[in-house]
Amino acid sequence: MRQAGSPQRRKPARLLAAAGRDEEAIGLLRPFAADGERSALWEVAPLLVRHGRAEEAYALLVPHIADWYLAEPLADVALALGRGDEVAELLAARIAPDRPCERCGSSECAVRGTEPFNAVNLIASVRERQGRTQEAIAVLYAYGATPVNNRDPLAELLVKHGRIDELRAYAAAGAHPSTVRRLAEHLEEQGDVAGAAEVYRPHTEQDFGNARILLAQLLARHGRGGEAIEVMRARESHDDCTLDLLCGMFAAEGRAEEGLAHLDALKSRRGEEEWELFRLRGPLLAACGRLDEATEQAREHPEGASWYAVEELARFLTDSGRREEAVSLLETDPLRHRQALAPLLVGLGRVGEAVALLRTPVPEVPPPTHWGYSGCPPF
Repeated sequence: MRQAGSPQRRKPARLLAAAGRDEEAIGLLRPFAADGERSALWEVAPLLVRHGRAEEAYALLVPHIADWYLAEPLADVALALGRGDEVAELLAARIAPDRPCERCGSSECAVRGTEPFNAVNLIASVRERQGRTQEAIAVLYAYGATPVNNRDPLAELLVKHGRIDELRAYAAAGAHPSTVRRLAEHLEEQGDVAGAAEVYRPHTEQDFGNARILLAQLLARHGRGGEAIEVMRARESHDDCTLDLLCGMFAAEGRAEEGLAHLDALKSRRGEEEWELFRLRGPLLAACGRLDEATEQAREHPEGASWYAVEELARFLTDSGRREEAVSLLETDPLRHRQALAPLLVGLGRVGEAVALLRTPVPEVPPPTHWGYSGCPPF
């Protein structure tokens, strides 16, 4: 197979397509698609459809129906051709109980999985786009929807078609956490904030699907920051996401000193304060009018000289309106920090310097001659 992997091919093809030069884009991608290169197939299929060559796109994609990445564009092309039933049947064969295992060929394999993993979701999508909504919902109930990107296709379909009572029952049956979230989101969209909050509350004790965080964010969005803080504090947690959110709420509610006290108590219990925890102090100190103290403490921290701490401090200084100071900090090692430094230089009108910095090659560091492990004895 050709090495089309090819950001080098895909980028020019996208630019050509954006400029209305689809035929040239197709010409770039078509040979690689014919060789079965995934990204080329994914890119060229809609271009072929747009140019009346949908049958060609279908013929290229259908051999790859077991590939989740390509099964979705195949469904799109099939619907454009009026061949949705055909693809739905091909996908149904992939989830049949007596289908042979992809690895061993046995129809009795205990570890057999569905290929593609999104087959059920795609069958439902095809049926729904054909106007056969009840069939789509029945497929998802029968085989079980596969959440993708934290979204449950059945929940999404029920919302889309206004079947909210069904969605409530589905969520109450202990479905995927994304189902609970979708119901709460729908109620919030309808202006029923209290109802949305009540959807999350039964799940906060076990924190099912991050229900506690989602409830706190919901309350904060609607001017109930004090309640949001209490929800977050009701169950002690030291993970980064929880502490980030809690400290942000303390600052937003004008309770920065309380946030600092919370961090102090946590530091006292742990006996140390690694950078990931310490970095939360900066915005709180700034909210208390102690910006210089925040900067000084950051510089004195044991990890303060590390590249990640330097860039974090630079961001903090920039957000506090001290851009020149941030630039000076990053310029101590401009090549290492160039991705963070270049935008700041542009903001200061030093565009030429930013471009030159990004064009400067980074010296290659040779690998160490001796590694700490070996694939040969003695290991």
